[in-house]
Amino acid sequence: MSERVLVIDCATPALSIALFDGADCLAAHHETLGRGHAEALLPAIASLPDGGRADGILVDVGPGSFTGVRVGLAAASALGFAWGIPVQGYGCLDLVGAMARQQLAPQERFAIVMVGGHGELFWAVTDASDEQAARPLEITSTPIDALATMLDAPLLVGSGAQVLVDAGAPGRAVPLLPDARQTGLLSVAQRNRPARPIYGRGADAKPMAPVTRPAQPAGAR
Repeated sequence: MSERVLVIDCATPALSIALFDGADCLAAHHETLGRGHAEALLPAIASLPDGGRADGILVDVGPGSFTGVRVGLAAASALGFAWGIPVQGYGCLDLVGAMARQQLAPQERFAIVMVGGHGELFWAVTDASDEQAARPLEITSTPIDALATMLDAPLLVGSGAQVLVDAGAPGRAVPLLPDARQTGLLSVAQRNRPARPIYGRGADAKPMAPVTRPAQPAGAR
């Protein structure tokens, strides 16, 4: 008997979910939403056959939008707990790289570049070899201008590809967002990350400095 897997991907502007029965995609919802994942995710899951009920959940753990990563993981964790099923993660750039290999069939090394935050891009360089395609990628976050001067790859794919070319990087840019319907392209190792966020850089919020109050004179209230 095949296993049903619910895939949740909210780490980028795409809201992407899919319900698989083994290798067969039973139903899916994919749209470039931008914002509003928190409001749209659960209704989209509820619209799937059997309300998306599955034997396991696979969720994009990032890096990507801080909010999007948290929304996807929170929903996956809550459903996994409610249904008593395991939750596993996969990397955002791993999926975009796997999609690029299938759709573009690059013969040379290429870079996956995704929009980060605060003027930075998440990126990794890989190639078309079977060995490299099976390994989870190591991700770096770098300011756009700095990355444009240091990254030399003939092909750039991802949400940050055109941004980087516009900043002066060489190479051809192909925009790509992760698609839950394509998670079958991932290797076993790439599909078995812990369901914990990969933020790729420091938190947006910084701790506030402690407030120092002036000393009060003796007898003052």
